[in-house]
Amino acid sequence: MTEAFDPRALAAGLHRLRQAGRQEETGNFTLPADLHQAMEAQNFLAAAENISSNAWKVTVSPEGQAVTGPLHPYAEAASGANIPWFPGMKFETEIAVRLGKDLPIRTGAPYSRAEVVEAISAVHLGAELLVSAVRESGSISFLLFTSDRLGNSGYVLGPKLDKSVVDTAGGMPLKVTHAGRTIYDGPAQHPKGDVLTWLVDYANDGLRPDASLKTGALITTGTLSGAVVLTEPGETDILFGDARLNFSLS
Repeated sequence: MTEAFDPRALAAGLHRLRQAGRQEETGNFTLPADLHQAMEAQNFLAAAENISSNAWKVTVSPEGQAVTGPLHPYAEAASGANIPWFPGMKFETEIAVRLGKDLPIRTGAPYSRAEVVEAISAVHLGAELLVSAVRESGSISFLLFTSDRLGNSGYVLGPKLDKSVVDTAGGMPLKVTHAGRTIYDGPAQHPKGDVLTWLVDYANDGLRPDASLKTGALITTGTLSGAVVLTEPGETDILFGDARLNFSLS
């Protein structure tokens, strides 16, 4: 598109669509030209939504660039979590990690996986809800999808797990029911095999913000159940090994 890119205007448009529970096609947006512009728009969107939680999702672009987006609305299951449901909403079972120390940007040797594991103070079962204001999500413009907080529309933090689960999650039994029907029943499977792949990639990204990956930050690491469309609101129950997470969508 030839129209000049305005990150604030894109964020305002995405915010309006999200508030209305609506989607528009990629071609109706003026697209960011690079990751810097996409993250500018994402920051304006986060400000419009008054996001204050220090909780983030991490993934990777089709070109292999690690990217993040804030998780909102954020809730903890112990407090009786209830997240708004929207048509087209998808669900993912995930592992979330809390950092117990900073992972500052490095200019020398990259962080090893072991160093990232050492920085983790706690591991939790979690659930991410997704519905983008962009009808095609990131299939046409991943930069536009990044601007839209990578499609995140909610996150529920569940019980603590043994830290060793970052090594053993793959293959563990996982069953999810929603609104009285089973939507996943099988072994947990991460797209990269290792739940920490994208976090390690992001830790070693020299272009990430200086304030990223600080002590106390919560990072969710990617789906273990694929992305399942939730056709209606209702109660969701996750059984992962011996751990259980229960919350409502309304």
